[in-house]
Amino acid sequence: MLSFPPEPHWIAAAVETPLMAILVWMLHSLRRSIAQAPDGVPLQDLSQQKAALDRTRDELAAFKLEVARTYVPLSLIRDVDGRLTAHLIRIEQKLDEATRAAHSTAAQMRVLAEDR
Repeated sequence: MLSFPPEPHWIAAAVETPLMAILVWMLHSLRRSIAQAPDGVPLQDLSQQKAALDRTRDELAAFKLEVARTYVPLSLIRDVDGRLTAHLIRIEQKLDEATRAAHSTAAQMRVLAEDR
């Protein structure tokens, strides 16, 4: 009779083999469920798939909005809004300064070109 010594790689193989089989089965069932509409009918038409994807996106957006309304304190939202507004105002001021500098440089270049 053959006997296998209880070495670590044999133990690992004995444990990993059923786990891999379960993983393959889970992936197969996941792919099969993705290919079906919520009512269990297979999706074959591209427009049906697009409609299902749009519904899923809408549901996810509604869920995100509900989470934002329910779980985020209003004071935190106001604080983030204030900081974001302050950053955007600073960016706008820098862009205005850069635009003024560019116009000034362009005007100086025109004057220099006219002098020649």
